[in-house]
Amino acid sequence: MVFRNTLKLAAGMLAFSLLAGCLPDNRSALERVIASGELRVIMRNSATTYYEGPAGPTGFEYDLAKGFADELGVELKVIKAESIGDSLARLSRGQAHFAAAGLAITEDRKRRLQFTPTYQLARKQLIYRLGSPRPKSLAEVSGWIEVPANSGQAEFLQRVAREMPFLRWTENGQGDTEELLTLVAEKVIDYAVLDSHEVSLLQRYYPDLRAAFDLGEPMPVGWAFRKGPDDTLYRAASAYIQRARADGRVAELKERYYGHVGDFDYVGTRYFMRHVRLRLPNYRELFEQAALENRIDWRLLAAVAYQESHWNPDAVSPTGVRGLMMLTQATARQLGIKERTDPVQSIEGGARYLRWLLDRVPERIGEPDRTWLALAAYNIGYGHMEDARRLTLKRGGNPDLWGDVKETLPLLHKRAWHSQTRYGYARGREALTYVENIRTYYDMLVWHTDQERTPPARPASGLRIASPIL
Repeated sequence: MVFRNTLKLAAGMLAFSLLAGCLPDNRSALERVIASGELRVIMRNSATTYYEGPAGPTGFEYDLAKGFADELGVELKVIKAESIGDSLARLSRGQAHFAAAGLAITEDRKRRLQFTPTYQLARKQLIYRLGSPRPKSLAEVSGWIEVPANSGQAEFLQRVAREMPFLRWTENGQGDTEELLTLVAEKVIDYAVLDSHEVSLLQRYYPDLRAAFDLGEPMPVGWAFRKGPDDTLYRAASAYIQRARADGRVAELKERYYGHVGDFDYVGTRYFMRHVRLRLPNYRELFEQAALENRIDWRLLAAVAYQESHWNPDAVSPTGVRGLMMLTQATARQLGIKERTDPVQSIEGGARYLRWLLDRVPERIGEPDRTWLALAAYNIGYGHMEDARRLTLKRGGNPDLWGDVKETLPLLHKRAWHSQTRYGYARGREALTYVENIRTYYDMLVWHTDQERTPPARPASGLRIASPIL
């Protein structure tokens, strides 16, 4: 009897489920996302959008979209696209709720899509290789130009080519920004037109490349949605972008991903890449072992050592610090290091000291700010770093954000400010440069090790799409 009643109940529930499935879903797009617990977003796998970093998924667009998903209380699911064209195609097929793929807001795209308020401006730049003629305008370009297919750069060249029939250019259907930079660097193509924010992150890896000039007006970048009668999710995303701009979230992300690449040192980069080939192999296993024992990315430890000594175990500074990690006598004594110029002892000591500093930074401070603050302490001492954080709070900034603390550090050499601190005068500007340099070296080492695993593929010339206007 109980079994029969159970069957009747189950049958009734199934009938109700089937009936409910036939009824129209009157929930809004925003309500359906919240109910599903998942926000699907199309992203390009690139340095400025989304990639797998040492600590997991990262990237400017990823972090911005993750903030929106967190605000909605749902999980962010990334739908990876191979190119701009692939991003737009996936969006048109409805594979995701929107695209956050570094898409420029062009007139042509606005006719087909709706965009959130902008959060970034991208300048189009003509990239050339040192040793080649540097044109001052498109009229002086004598070689071929390549641009990513279906890109804002392609739309721009399509327009200007109507008045410049001599312009020779193609759309590359396979290459992204990094691949086009590689083709220019290897003299496979003459020029590329790319977005400035992507070039700024990647140019460090190609010290022979330069931007000849900017083309046209800067283009706004935004999230792209399909047009339709239900714009509830679009309006929620637009409101989120506006808040993120107003409350400093966008500025914080720009500092995190672009703040250390403003001063580009071509000569220093060339030397660094040479030392990566010739010096780093001598000490790489030592960095890897010491980093593993102290829960640090070995490339960060190697970047610190390069900033300190250029991987020279016999390096000595005017102040008497020595070795690969440039340990002071006091620090070496504290760590039990007997011979500072011994690479094994120096690297082990530097790793343990950095780990000690990382553990002292308040637990509430997240990454990567925690690491940048610890590095500042490695340079000027933990007490001076804490002085800078306290002054940051006094000045109305956030002492837990590197972007705010870095603005305060140079004040530590001014009497009006360091007189208010516990530890007094410090070379704060030097500490700022120190951290920013290490951030750059670390990025380059991450890029270098990624290239070891997956060397960039060169698109076959047959895959290039001829320009419709030549």
